[in-house]
Amino acid sequence: MSEQIAIVPAPRELVVDEGQWITADPAADAVRTVVENLGETEYRIDVTPEGARLSAGSEDALRHAEQTYRQLLDSAVPAEDGAVAVPAVRIADAPAFAWRGMMLDVARHFMPKVFVLRVIDAIALHRMNVLHLHLTDDQGWRVQIDAYPKLTEVGAWRPETMVGKMSHGQTEFTYDGTRHGGFYTKDDLREIVGYAAERGITVVPEIDLPGHMQAAIAAYPELGNNPGTQLGVRQIWGISDDVLNVNDETVEFVRTVLREVLEIFPGPYIHLGGDECPDVQWRTAEAAQARQAELGLTDAGQLQGWFTAQVSAVLTEDGRRLVGWDEMVETDCPKDAVIMAWRGPDRGEVAAKAGHDVVMAPNQSVYFDYYQGDPETEPLAIGHFTPLEKVYDFEVIPPGLTAEEQARIVGTQCQVWTEYMEGPDQVGYMLLPRLSAFAERAWGSPKTSYDDFLTRLRPHLTRIESLGLNYRPLD
Repeated sequence: MSEQIAIVPAPRELVVDEGQWITADPAADAVRTVVENLGETEYRIDVTPEGARLSAGSEDALRHAEQTYRQLLDSAVPAEDGAVAVPAVRIADAPAFAWRGMMLDVARHFMPKVFVLRVIDAIALHRMNVLHLHLTDDQGWRVQIDAYPKLTEVGAWRPETMVGKMSHGQTEFTYDGTRHGGFYTKDDLREIVGYAAERGITVVPEIDLPGHMQAAIAAYPELGNNPGTQLGVRQIWGISDDVLNVNDETVEFVRTVLREVLEIFPGPYIHLGGDECPDVQWRTAEAAQARQAELGLTDAGQLQGWFTAQVSAVLTEDGRRLVGWDEMVETDCPKDAVIMAWRGPDRGEVAAKAGHDVVMAPNQSVYFDYYQGDPETEPLAIGHFTPLEKVYDFEVIPPGLTAEEQARIVGTQCQVWTEYMEGPDQVGYMLLPRLSAFAERAWGSPKTSYDDFLTRLRPHLTRIESLGLNYRPLD
């Protein structure tokens, strides 16, 4: 690719021809058409001395053409009489994967709506198409539910938050003494969904269950396995043993919550978490043990699969599809569930071989709460080391799959968990420009040298700045 033309993610094919198109307004003067002779995800950009044409197989593909064309216009140079000269090029492009996503955790630290909109802008800039919002966890409940107002009145707020890095087995903590919280009204979320839809992006909400539910249990103690104990919203990180009970009333509670969530989010996918659900309380709670015996289950951990099946029936009734983290494969989850493989590429291989559609999200490569440089000089992070170059080298398809199994890898997603990110500036620093490197792999851009990528990335940072987002400077 010509060094003059910096497009991120790089298109599948870009050929620079001789000549230039001289025009006063290249954005307005380009011709844009949806055509029948291109596939639904394909687009073409043809710039000749006579003009520019953007052709695509669908409106979504035309949006991608538009994003690429805008970046191409950054290569235009001034010409006479206030006109500009656009380089003559031929671009043929289409994404390799249908799911090109980013997850934003707004449960550990609440993020303002306007920032979420800017994140959507960044996703669109990189021709990605999914925003996964992690809306609930032990440390906060962020979505308005009319049937259960205490979820936000109580569950959206914690009186203070632990300070510093949490270590394994830690029992003594220092707290900041600052109340933290917030939530999105239904109107807020509808605005976010609409803003994303205008940019060809689907918002996937996550209501994490039956674990990671301490904030909900703090609001409604009867949901827990020790209903006589009043919990608070969790003020430390890590995994809480306080999980939902498996009573009929709790199943109906979750179904009611999900029905309201379905009214807000029209997309085909609803994420129900399913990760990190300790069964320690189910092993001792009388009601859980009675349910286990009633169902003829041999282990308390099997209650998770039963519970998920009961509540996810609401999704099926509404024509939606369940998404869950890769632990779901171990809980006899519905066969049509989409699995997000987060614990490693091997978990994606297991899920694909079990017949599931899979979104690759391995923490080793695409968790952006990991350090980008020397921990002595970087902001506090959860640990590990994922520099920009490691993200660029990420391979979406795990090894060891047949062609049929490879076809079940429907895409990939990067994750931003916010335990150690208090606000938008911290999120921007951890997300960008790693998102730019991730987008190359999600799109299926030609794999060139890392130095070539950096050559395109440096001018691309100006585009990120124009969105009003913070980012980590290149070293």
